[in-house]
Amino acid sequence: MSDAAQPTAAEVRAAAEAVKTALNRHLAAVERRSGEDDPAVYDAFNQLAAAAEAYDELLYDRYDEVTPFEIPGADDSLPPYDGPEEPSALSVLIRRDYAVAEPQRLMAQARRVEAADEEGHGAAASGTVHGALGLLFGEFEPDEIASRHKEFGLEEGDSTLWVTASDEPAEPGEWLEAPFEQVDPQRVVCRFDVSAVFDDEFDDDLEDEEEEDEEEELDAVLDGDADGDLDTDEDGESGRLEVDRRGS
Repeated sequence: MSDAAQPTAAEVRAAAEAVKTALNRHLAAVERRSGEDDPAVYDAFNQLAAAAEAYDELLYDRYDEVTPFEIPGADDSLPPYDGPEEPSALSVLIRRDYAVAEPQRLMAQARRVEAADEEGHGAAASGTVHGALGLLFGEFEPDEIASRHKEFGLEEGDSTLWVTASDEPAEPGEWLEAPFEQVDPQRVVCRFDVSAVFDDEFDDDLEDEEEEDEEEELDAVLDGDADGDLDTDEDGESGRLEVDRRGS
């Protein structure tokens, strides 16, 4: 960044003061909270996160330094539910991501759909990836594609499902032009996310637990040895002690 585009020292200091103000506001909101999902605490948290992020960016741009802490963004979690207690309608929002891992397999499946189409609708569309996708998603339900994605040359990515509550059903055709534009996060009843990120975290936790178990197992064995608790055979000779140190 050029010197002309750098923030001034006064701007950095003002951003630091904004963080202090937001921090005090957040503490005051927490002290006055009316319940676990108090919206005032949520708003104060978001303001603190925004102030900290702005200060961090200015500090880096001006002095090439960063803050020693990180506040998770407001998008990492949903706000408190503020929808109807007894919703009379609901919307299910689904997003599933795929990678086209095997284009030839994808187009081969599309050619089978074309061959079975006696009226010849969509003929020759299978010759391109985007045409093949249109054929397959027009022929099969999304849930069937999700369960058979490997057959279609697709590789699963992240997916999410949100259930939102509303007071009454939408009018026919009301939201079709922009189906996800007016989603109110405070009306989300529940959500279900699937991501390889969670698998990685689970694997890391599992490895940590296994290592802890092995350490405890070894400690117990060593304690038993020190106390003279080793198994003995009929002749009174000590049995051989083996410790499985998997991964060592």
